[in-house]
Amino acid sequence: MNKKEKVDFVIDTLNELYPSPPIPLKHYDPYTLLIAVLLSAQSTDARVNTVTPLLFDRADNPFAMTKITTEEIRKIIRPVGLSPKKSRAISELSHILINKHKGEVPQNFEDLEELPGVGHKTASVVMSQAFHVPAFPVDTHIHRLMYRWNLSNGKNVIQTEKDAKRLFPKNLWNILHLQIIYYGREYSPARGWKIEKDIITSTIGRKSVIKR
Repeated sequence: MNKKEKVDFVIDTLNELYPSPPIPLKHYDPYTLLIAVLLSAQSTDARVNTVTPLLFDRADNPFAMTKITTEEIRKIIRPVGLSPKKSRAISELSHILINKHKGEVPQNFEDLEELPGVGHKTASVVMSQAFHVPAFPVDTHIHRLMYRWNLSNGKNVIQTEKDAKRLFPKNLWNILHLQIIYYGREYSPARGWKIEKDIITSTIGRKSVIKR
């Protein structure tokens, strides 16, 4: 297969397996999505989904969040890890949203990435899933699979994002981001990986990965 045929095979396979993939983090507006994605850093979506209902029951908007203490936030989010750092970021960004953005989550990368605890990946998820702006957030699953599929060199997530955006049609970025995550979890995990179950990698993957 040439590169275009590989890309087409990935798209067709993912569309067949995951025609309408849901956003895995529980949320109901841009603010709650922003907080959920921030909490997911170095944690799992499943774990985040156990604490966000508790947190959002206390405060589901920046105005309410600034009325509870950082310590209260930390106690609620402790199970996701890095709770001291994340609780400070949640409190600080909520104040910034009120003071600088009238309590609204900004709809551009520059302002999002200026918020405490919000990096490019988090901003990309919010832009793509909350505001439907084409973006290709690269998490560990996408980084791993792009390498296994021989569509990126695996050196860093910045290069992986560039390669994904170059290879895949822009109008598919937002859904592909979710589809690849679901595929990685189900068919091509980092641990306990069985190549015979990994439809895409076994068909188009790099030889060094398939042989190991």
